[in-house]
Amino acid sequence: MGSDLKWLQSSYCESATCVEVATDGKMIAVRNSQAPADVLWFTPDEWRAFTEGCVAGDFYPENMS
Repeated sequence: MGSDLKWLQSSYCESATCVEVATDGKMIAVRNSQAPADVLWFTPDEWRAFTEGCVAGDFYPENMS
C-alpha cells in the first residue's frame, strides 16, 4: 500500500529530511522522506483536524496541557 502514490513535499523543504504527503483518494498518507517505508494514514477528518490545529497553534508547548 502506498507504492503508487504521488508524494508531495513542501517547497520550503531545503534538506533531505522532509515530511511528504500523498492521497489515494480516500485516505491521506504522511511519511518522513528519510524513512519512506514508514507511512501514517489518516482519514480526511483526522487530517483536517490536525492541519487546523497547526494553523491555530494548538501544538505549541505552551498551548498543550
